[in-house]
Amino acid sequence: MTKGIIAKTLLASFGFLTLFTPSQASAQLIPQPWVSVGSNEGDITYAVGARALNLGVEVGSGPDGSTGVDVLKFINLPVISPYVGLGLYSEDKGLAVSGGIQVGATKNVFVGGGYNSVRGVNGQIGIRF
Repeated sequence: MTKGIIAKTLLASFGFLTLFTPSQASAQLIPQPWVSVGSNEGDITYAVGARALNLGVEVGSGPDGSTGVDVLKFINLPVISPYVGLGLYSEDKGLAVSGGIQVGATKNVFVGGGYNSVRGVNGQIGIRF
């Protein structure tokens, strides 16, 4: 009978430990914003974005006054976070594809670089709360 009690106690303890252990997903509920500056066709391009739960949205301005929105999917790895995305831009720029990487520089700051077919090559800096 004592083996049964020990087994039930261990099972209950493991269940509570699993239930109350903080997860990575709950840490990402607070959006991580960033700003981006790049260049395409000799024009300076700008964007702002935010990421939560390994999904991101970036609003940017490209060459010839085009503006658009990109939806990004991040792959969360220990130090780096590569991403891919699709966007839609005005001024007949149409569909944009993007990809890049974000790297944790410090506990609360990350940097990144990427490419967007409308906004060109860009660099990013952001904050983790």
